[in-house]
Amino acid sequence: MKLIPERFRHSNLFITMSLITVMIIIIVSITITWTTIRMSEQFFFDKFSITNAKVMNQVKESYEKYHYSVVLATNSIQQSIAIKDILTEKRETNAVQFQSIYQMSQLIKRVEPNMAAYEVGIIVVGANGLSYATNDRTFWPITDTELKESSLAEKTAENPNRLIYQYDKRLNDDESGSYIVASRGLVNRSGYTYGAAYISIRENEFRKFYSSYTSPGNDVFLVDKEGVIVSSSLSEKVGSTSKELKEYASELGNSDHDDYLIGEFMGKEQIMMMEYVPAFDMYMFNIIDKHTAFGDLIDKKKIMLISLSIVIAALFIVLLVSRRLTNSLSSLVKQIESASDYDFDEYVAVSGTYETRKIGIAFNSMLDELHEYVDQLVLSQKQRRNAELAALQQQINPHFLYNTLASIKFIASKGNIAETEAMINSLISLLQNTIGDVNETITVDQEINNLRNYVLINQKRYGDSVKVNYFVAPNCHDILIPKLILQPFMENSFFHGFIHKPQGYIHVLVWHEGDCLICEIVDNGDGMVIADEHLPQTKRKQQFSGIGIRNVHERIQLIYGESYGVEISSEVGEGTKVRITLPVQRK
Repeated sequence: MKLIPERFRHSNLFITMSLITVMIIIIVSITITWTTIRMSEQFFFDKFSITNAKVMNQVKESYEKYHYSVVLATNSIQQSIAIKDILTEKRETNAVQFQSIYQMSQLIKRVEPNMAAYEVGIIVVGANGLSYATNDRTFWPITDTELKESSLAEKTAENPNRLIYQYDKRLNDDESGSYIVASRGLVNRSGYTYGAAYISIRENEFRKFYSSYTSPGNDVFLVDKEGVIVSSSLSEKVGSTSKELKEYASELGNSDHDDYLIGEFMGKEQIMMMEYVPAFDMYMFNIIDKHTAFGDLIDKKKIMLISLSIVIAALFIVLLVSRRLTNSLSSLVKQIESASDYDFDEYVAVSGTYETRKIGIAFNSMLDELHEYVDQLVLSQKQRRNAELAALQQQINPHFLYNTLASIKFIASKGNIAETEAMINSLISLLQNTIGDVNETITVDQEINNLRNYVLINQKRYGDSVKVNYFVAPNCHDILIPKLILQPFMENSFFHGFIHKPQGYIHVLVWHEGDCLICEIVDNGDGMVIADEHLPQTKRKQQFSGIGIRNVHERIQLIYGESYGVEISSEVGEGTKVRITLPVQRK
């Protein structure tokens, strides 16, 4: 993951797991908290709606009880023949009119017991213009003219056979000027409307039907189909028109499942329950302020604090466990990554979880197999190299031997017995040290003797124009070196270093420097061009042993390591210097 800094790359798995876990825990916690709060609110809403539905039913029963009384009273007026006669007869004199009013008062007194439980006013108006009101219109101060011209009379005349409840406001009155008026036309059997009866009740008196069930934030509204608030526990709302309640009445009336809804009303979020009151042909709303009802019931702050505490505890545990699980894997990755720094010789620690232990065991087994394979490979190469070297050491170039013997024969035919004897002794000594000695290493003295014999034979054959000098430090005579380590370079200088120059010299120098033995073969011959630091590739077979220069270098490094080997420096026309570095090993 590129978002994670490089220095934390070994904790990549832990950081990734932690980030994913933290996000999941936070998302799950928020979801659970939100769901818990919503379910709690829904549960209380349902329970609360059931309880309030029972309250609304009780209020509705009070309405119906009042409606029943009004029905009995209006029916009594409707069925009274005497009242019909009074309202239809013609009154030609004041005396007759007073008598009719008196008779009407007596007849209405028979009706009043039906409404005795309520403070209501009864007004009866006849088609002949006669009107009668109980209690001197105290409970409904409306004049005959106002009544005649009001919408109450108009709607009553339009629906004479229906009992209609309407709202009326007396503008010149105080708060008690709001009234709920029940009206009904008085119709004879032939369908002629001979009058109307009005039963009025003050709104504040009507409010007693439900006032005991209301409280601050818990209000009741009685609304007609035009949205006019006929009665309410909030007196300031009585008489006003509410489009919201009209719309909510339509919404709740069309819903078959919801007994309540939550909506905005009076600038607050409210819980609304509605009941249709068929007796009044109106809607009764029970509206509850949501904050008042449930504001303190569900402690959201406490729930959130508890959820936050659980999240923190869960995160702490998860991070602790994740760290413990990934630590061993991160440590294992570090050890595997640094294995190359220790040449794959360090085993990784087998610890941690089951999986990391298995990986550690597998890695250590792989190292064992790798070491075994490398050891076998090195041993095989060493054995192959030694076999090749041994094969080369055990043979003398037949051309060299043939030419040497031919030279001895030529010298002997000349009668030079001393030179013949010297060449034969040198050849015998050279053959003894190369073929006869089976040891891989010989002393510096033995190697110098081989060089002397080799040089003597070649000087007898080709002349002594090239002088050879030997300079061996006194403390180096018994130091062991690989057999035939100097001869190839001597042979190379002798036969290839003086092609253009007729004469010259070759110095062989051996000395001890620190922990190393330094051997140098230096000539002042033709020199050569060395393109780079690598030893020159020569495909030419060495005349004596067949051992090449590169072979010597590789042989030294194979035996003693890469710190040792051969270095060659040369300049055309100036000569060549071969420097051989070996460890000091004494016999």
